[in-house]
Amino acid sequence: MTASGCLGEASFDTGHESVGGWGLPIAPQYFSEFCIGGVAVELRGCNAADVELGTQLEPFRSNCPSDVQIEVERVAHLAAETGRSRFDSGSTWRLYGSDAGLQFDFLAAVFKEQPIKRLLVDSQFHRGKLLLNEQCTAILGHALCPLAYPLDELLIMHRLTQENAIELHGCGIVPAEGKGLLFVGHSGAGKSTTTRLWTERESVEVLSDDRIILRRAHEERLRISNRASRDGRNYTIRMYGTPWHGEAMYASPANAPVQAIFILEHGLGNRLIALAPSDAVAELFARSFVPFHQHEYVDAALQFLQEVVAAVPCYRYSFEPNESAVETILKMRD
Repeated sequence: MTASGCLGEASFDTGHESVGGWGLPIAPQYFSEFCIGGVAVELRGCNAADVELGTQLEPFRSNCPSDVQIEVERVAHLAAETGRSRFDSGSTWRLYGSDAGLQFDFLAAVFKEQPIKRLLVDSQFHRGKLLLNEQCTAILGHALCPLAYPLDELLIMHRLTQENAIELHGCGIVPAEGKGLLFVGHSGAGKSTTTRLWTERESVEVLSDDRIILRRAHEERLRISNRASRDGRNYTIRMYGTPWHGEAMYASPANAPVQAIFILEHGLGNRLIALAPSDAVAELFARSFVPFHQHEYVDAALQFLQEVVAAVPCYRYSFEPNESAVETILKMRD
């Protein structure tokens, strides 16, 4: 197999089932499976190190039927991409595109333009190949974890564009009766503080203190097949924990139905204001993780958020960082 820096010049052995237009072989000997936010990923490789999940993903290990299949292969060298990027994070990764699908190059400052990893994936984010640069591994002196952040989050975030789901900046609190409360906010808005206040005051499960995935319940996604039935009354929105935690270090693979959503703001006193649907969509979208490099992804995210706010009441919540912030929500629920 040869792999150059140019999408159009990459060639692969096509003796096995292929991925997209690249002809990527799927002939693994080892595999691992994990599930985040209802997206099941199967990782395959030729040795155990190729399918190592790492500390963050290990709690999300599962045996669900896969939505995404990724084959891992170690190559001697990956050349720097010479084409124009579709998106540049400015530090750790760049995105390139072609008719065959997408190419994500992952970078480290010490290697300048030479990628340490390259993910080739079809446009539906269903099948892909992850190439690990052995030249970089030799210099680093240790093996590369295949799906180390930010690759894992980028993969899930992009797959969510193919489903009725979205990732949000938020902390998910599940009281004892099992109905979830989602507190959404920008960095510094009080997600970690909210997590601390609830865990000190109540017996709750915390799905995440920083990033939550919202989606329609699986059985409802199967049952609802047309737009006319999406009226907010006949399906359940669920929230899922993710591995990408905040300061409080909560990262659970569990999920729960969402009873209410709160847009966090620091303020004097504790004030709840019900949001109109259009305002709620705007507030949630501003705090979401959506790949903006393709307008179809943005359109899908906005459409799903309209379904969310039709199904779940949304409030702006100005709060003080003390026990009274929890009391205000408990009284509202009563």
